[in-house]
Amino acid sequence: MIFEAENLVVGYHKKPVTMEMNFSVAAGDFLCIVGTNGAGKSTLLKTLLGLERPVSGDIRFQVSRKEIGYLPQQNRISKNFPATAFEIVLSGRNSHRGWKPFYSAKDKSIALQNMERLNIREHADQCLRELSGGLQQRVLLARALSAGDKLLFLDEPVASLDPEATADFYKLLKTLNETGLTIVMVTHDVQDGLEYASKVLRVGRPNFFGSLEEYRARFA
Repeated sequence: MIFEAENLVVGYHKKPVTMEMNFSVAAGDFLCIVGTNGAGKSTLLKTLLGLERPVSGDIRFQVSRKEIGYLPQQNRISKNFPATAFEIVLSGRNSHRGWKPFYSAKDKSIALQNMERLNIREHADQCLRELSGGLQQRVLLARALSAGDKLLFLDEPVASLDPEATADFYKLLKTLNETGLTIVMVTHDVQDGLEYASKVLRVGRPNFFGSLEEYRARFA
């Protein structure tokens, strides 16, 4: 088990925005979190990441925070930041650096390995703003993997990508999941975004947690 939530209610300033939820994520799962706008999907993700406190209920993790990567919504990331792709990916190692003023050789090696893993090593010296939307998202994904490579949280990762880049990104996530990475993804794309999900969590009224087949049978 990677983590589990029991009787979990999330919200802001102790004001709930969801009903109680019970769900769990095992190693190798691909969990998609779906629901209407305002249902509390992103709030749930922030709560799982420890950025918000639960209104009530419990979340129990079996992995450390340093094993978790996070790719936030694109509108929270400045694509015009004057840094190279490698520098962006390397910044994912900040939580591992501690009080050291410089990145270690290990940090740099991990960053380069993740760029190779996502086929973007050749773009290491290019500024992020010079890259296409699909390549930018690969860079940011490599950054998340450099932060933690056991559990990956993604919040609407294809929201601003064109159809071709979207399909490419989903295939990339499928490959990462098949190599053992556990993925939790918030998505509005219930048509294509659920294609590779092993489990689905619907946040709303009613809540739902189960397999993709069970979700489609109930909500299709």
